Amino acid sequence: MPTPRPRVRPGRFTAHLDQDEIVVFLIGMRINHPLRPRGWWPAFSAMPRMIRELEGRRDSGLLGVESWFGRTILMVQYWQSFDQLDAFARDPERSHLPAWRDFNRRVAATGEVGIWHETYVVPAARVEAIHANMPPFGLLKATSATEATGSRRTALTRLGMPDDRAPDVSGY
Repeated sequence: MPTPRPRVRPGRFTAHLDQDEIVVFLIGMRINHPLRPRGWWPAFSAMPRMIRELEGRRDSGLLGVESWFGRTILMVQYWQSFDQLDAFARDPERSHLPAWRDFNRRVAATGEVGIWHETYVVPAARVEAIHANMPPFGLLKATSATEATGSRRTALTRLGMPDDRAPDVSGY
């Protein structure tokens, strides 16, 4: 049975964070030699196992995930804290550390696959998001959504700054 498509939520919404900061973790891989799956398949197939493990544990700290696939694969993860992300990465009882060691032992030096990540620890007061006529996605799927009206109407006001030059975008 196909997975049902998420329903579009009409209107304009912004993220509501119930914490002082959020960790945005970008992680991905690049398949450098597509015809050598023996080199890239283990790294490619390890990530879904890790995500299932994290989503199955309420205390993991993972808030949400979005993924894009192509020759370069990108995953955006939202975490409650850097400490929780780091604890997962280093825990020998969890799926990441064995996969990391296996990658380094088997293919890190071959160049068949590249991996990368970037971590951003962002104070909640410096987070701004707008989603208009979208199904739950990204930060608003990982946290909670609130209507983008009043003091949440523009990017500047969502960041707590005055905005006396807001353009007229009636209907949006």
